[in-house]
Amino acid sequence: MTALGRPVPPAESGWRWVYLWGVPLRVMHWIAALAIVALVVTGLYIGRPFFTGGAEPGLLMTRVRFIHYLAAVFLVTTAIVRAYWLLAGNRFERLAALFPVRRRDWVNLFGMVKHYLMIGRREGPNYLGHNPLQQLSYTGVYALALLEVVTGLTLYSQASPLGLWYKLTFWVVPLAGSLQTVRLIHHAVTWIFIPFVVIHVYLSIRADNYGLPGTVSGIVSGGRFFREGVEYEDE
Repeated sequence: MTALGRPVPPAESGWRWVYLWGVPLRVMHWIAALAIVALVVTGLYIGRPFFTGGAEPGLLMTRVRFIHYLAAVFLVTTAIVRAYWLLAGNRFERLAALFPVRRRDWVNLFGMVKHYLMIGRREGPNYLGHNPLQQLSYTGVYALALLEVVTGLTLYSQASPLGLWYKLTFWVVPLAGSLQTVRLIHHAVTWIFIPFVVIHVYLSIRADNYGLPGTVSGIVSGGRFFREGVEYEDE
């Protein structure tokens, strides 16, 4: 159906292929996805080794922490590229497409909620790029990721009170009230990411099973198929 982001005519008529996501965005998406998985797994282990609450198991903990820090570096790098792409990307990738800034998008937000909850028979509002519910949820995830990075750097900086990261994040502990609160926030956000990833994967696969569009393959090839003759809110 698609090959390296270039459209291949669909097998049936009545569909058109639209290029949505550029190569930088797609590459950053998959790097971030792998980084988040690594961060969650290693973070849960760091928080409670062997899930027993026992003492740190020496060299293994050192290696797990290294993987955790390395994955964090990759995640921050993807965030920097994504922030730049909010200005340099195409119209489906820029800031206006990340948050429902138009009035009709806020109205359609409730329509998308009803659609995903399968309330009523009406098909949800049609969007080529992210619909308002996706825009709002992704913006929330970015905000949580920023909180996770800030609290993570604060915890990391405690090992070197004279270092650069401590100088940049020293204000976080007084703001939170205690270092333990910072750790609790960092840990709690992890448990928000876990259901988000599950729901995100489920909804993407669900959208693919509803027809030809190709939500999952779109983040690989860069484009999706859309029905001809349908009005799209962001076209």
